[in-house]
Amino acid sequence: MPKLRIQRRPALWSAGLLLMGALLTGCNEGGDADPSSAQAQSAPRATEVEALTVTAKDIPITNELAGRTSAYQSSEVRPQVGGVIQSRDFTEGSVVEEGQVLYHIDPRTYQADVDSAKASLERAQATLHTSQLQAKRYKTLVARKMVSQQDYDDAIATVGEDTADVTSAKAALKSAQINLDYTTVKAAISGRIGKSSVTKGALVTASQDTALATIQQLDPIYVDVTQSANDILRIKRELASNGKAASAPDMAMVELIFDDGSRYEHQGKLQFTDVSVDQSTGMVTLRALFPNPDELLLPGMFVKARLVESVARNAILVPQKAISRDSDGKATALVINDENKVERRELVTGQAIDHQWIVLQGLKTGDRVITSGLQKIQEGATVTVAEDETTGSNGGNESPAA
Repeated sequence: MPKLRIQRRPALWSAGLLLMGALLTGCNEGGDADPSSAQAQSAPRATEVEALTVTAKDIPITNELAGRTSAYQSSEVRPQVGGVIQSRDFTEGSVVEEGQVLYHIDPRTYQADVDSAKASLERAQATLHTSQLQAKRYKTLVARKMVSQQDYDDAIATVGEDTADVTSAKAALKSAQINLDYTTVKAAISGRIGKSSVTKGALVTASQDTALATIQQLDPIYVDVTQSANDILRIKRELASNGKAASAPDMAMVELIFDDGSRYEHQGKLQFTDVSVDQSTGMVTLRALFPNPDELLLPGMFVKARLVESVARNAILVPQKAISRDSDGKATALVINDENKVERRELVTGQAIDHQWIVLQGLKTGDRVITSGLQKIQEGATVTVAEDETTGSNGGNESPAA
């Protein structure tokens, strides 16, 4: 038994030596591999980013201003003569037409004044007729020396006085007739009439402070907004100093935005800008006119108006996330050059519009601006573009409609 153990140990050692030799041979073969392949494996890969290919175009510069709606026309119905209301001839809240009868005031007193004025006119006309006949006879008699010249002159003067009395009587009759007509209260404009402040049997006067009712024309409708005089001055200065900017055209289109963020379906037009500044607020009033066929807008509503202040010529829109600020506060962006390497550009930015900056200087059409992955790259790094968009290719890159 001891002899058998001594014979097996050399065999085990021989097998171990053969295995170690095989392993060493494998290592030598691996060491003879191509060194360029190892370098390729160890070389850093290009960073994948998203970019935006920009395009220069004219961009409207918009501004949102607070304002209120007001009726296109408004007429307070007031009595022009005093008396007792006999009837109200309209339905509150309905649409009335110009000239439609709204109220009847007791006309009896005014009818008596008309009758009296007619009688006075007839009396004056009869007196004038008599004096005219007398003057005509005196004209013949004075030629025959049958009456004195003084009598004839007095007859002519009497005709003049009686003529004036007739004219006065006609005016009195006309005034009485006007007052009688005023007992029928009519609508001065077409529109929707509100509630009545009086009922049948109420006593009204010509000089009362309270209107009987109010008529308002709601289609179209005005929207009055206010803007700081300082902002208007700033815009004018920018237009004067920036050769690439242009003022907004006359009758510019205006959008309405409600409190809930929704937009009014119809666009309006800017009518005018007030020529004076409110001394108490320092604001200037701008008025826009909107169609209102469904009468969705009512006078007194609070709204926001988005209007075009100016137009930036050949400007570029870039998402705000693609622009950063350096320690001096200058705007910068990372741009991919023709070699797919990252370059840093200093920019001159303008107004922000819908999460985008207007770039006035520093970029040109065709430049590729990196919009994502900015934390993973540095200037001079090589990148690959995972997604390349073009400004204006989707709704998010369009400037808002004016």
